[in-house]
Amino acid sequence: MSELPWMGVVELARAIAAKKVSPVEVMRAQLARIEKLDGRFKSYISVFGEQALETARHAEKAATAGQRLGALHGVPVAVKDLYDVQGTPTTAGSRFLKTPAQRDCTAVARLRAAGAIILGKLNMHEFAFGPEGINEHFGTPWNPWDTSTHRMPGGSSSGSGVAVAAGLIPMGMGSDTGGSIRIPSALCNTVGLKPTYGRVSRAGIWPLAWSLDHAGPLTRSVEDAAAVLGVLAGHDPADPSSSGHAVPDYLGQLAAPVRGLRVGLLTEYVAEADPVVQTTVRAAAQVLDGLGCTVEEVKLPLARHGAGASFSILISEAGAFHDPLMRKHGTEYSPDVFRRLLVARFLSAGDYLKGQRARRLIREDVDKVLGRVDCLLTPTLPIAAPPLTATEVDIGDRKESARFALTMFTRLFNVTGHPALAVPCGFTGEGLPLSLQLVGRAFEEATILRLGHAFQQATEWHRHRPTDMG
Repeated sequence: MSELPWMGVVELARAIAAKKVSPVEVMRAQLARIEKLDGRFKSYISVFGEQALETARHAEKAATAGQRLGALHGVPVAVKDLYDVQGTPTTAGSRFLKTPAQRDCTAVARLRAAGAIILGKLNMHEFAFGPEGINEHFGTPWNPWDTSTHRMPGGSSSGSGVAVAAGLIPMGMGSDTGGSIRIPSALCNTVGLKPTYGRVSRAGIWPLAWSLDHAGPLTRSVEDAAAVLGVLAGHDPADPSSSGHAVPDYLGQLAAPVRGLRVGLLTEYVAEADPVVQTTVRAAAQVLDGLGCTVEEVKLPLARHGAGASFSILISEAGAFHDPLMRKHGTEYSPDVFRRLLVARFLSAGDYLKGQRARRLIREDVDKVLGRVDCLLTPTLPIAAPPLTATEVDIGDRKESARFALTMFTRLFNVTGHPALAVPCGFTGEGLPLSLQLVGRAFEEATILRLGHAFQQATEWHRHRPTDMG
């Protein structure tokens, strides 16, 4: 098959601008690969084939005519199916949301303004409420790193992780409330960026928990994540929670030296991971040390309270949003999602307020440590991808709930709102991906992107491809 689907966002944009490749050629190659493979992968809910090809033809004419091109001109992208795309239903992975969106959400509008072509809507855990990535309505995406065992793709942005990893799109937009960008990135060997809370507008994106939700990209390289963030970032009047912080040149700053950066290795998280993850992340720390960073061990005394704070806030906010829908469409929810949303009816206002009070203290704890170091380094997950049917996983010599394990190291930074980046850093003996997490100060995505990019320039983990399942 064509190599075009394996080209990255930046590489494609530059090749199209230089007239080395045609947007139509790129789109046809991408659609051919989707048609051949996605019946098994199940990463898409809908594909806008003819519409995307027509947009590609217009993009080709603009490039040929020498018109001024946007940063993503002619590049195919796809979005998790909780992003509004005008004229198409936003299903949020459910079976009863069928009304076409009246307009594009802000993120889609900004992608289009930069010249990107929206190719389709990606599969997801129903209503973004699950780290496994399961969907009984549209089929659960198949993690491409094991052709024989159906392993968890990670959720809730399961289709985004699988599509990017399998060469079915160079960039998929996801959402992240407790790790839903970083979890599928870690399990599928992609880069996943959860920006600072408020850095990217969520207007027109179906919510799970308003004060924990983040929108961001999944890509195959940190360079591509930086390019996409540069397009998406910035204040949006339609989202009151969006920030007015200045947007730096993320892509332009990637080449700045990392020598002298102080990296805090979060020892509690490393110690709680499976031994193979511990070894791999410590090896990654040595790579950063070799690049001239100063790596020191750090602790977050209040990190252990992150799960409780996340639970009380997330369940309360998600329950409040879904309660009217549950009363009308309760039997149409998948049973697991419905049962977990019901828990909100047993939480009090006091429980929610305690979670918010804990959040303030935890954020101060993280900020205090980030006052001494430039970023934190942790495993993204304590494990590699378990079988889809697993309810428990082994972490060293102990057992944990699979659902709890998947969010152990990610949900804390939704509570605090700090930017976090998942980067491929190795494989298990079975050939399953492993991932590190870089966490930065608020609105300092440029630092973690620069560090992640330097790591990728020094390693080859992100260049590995899974086996096609045609």
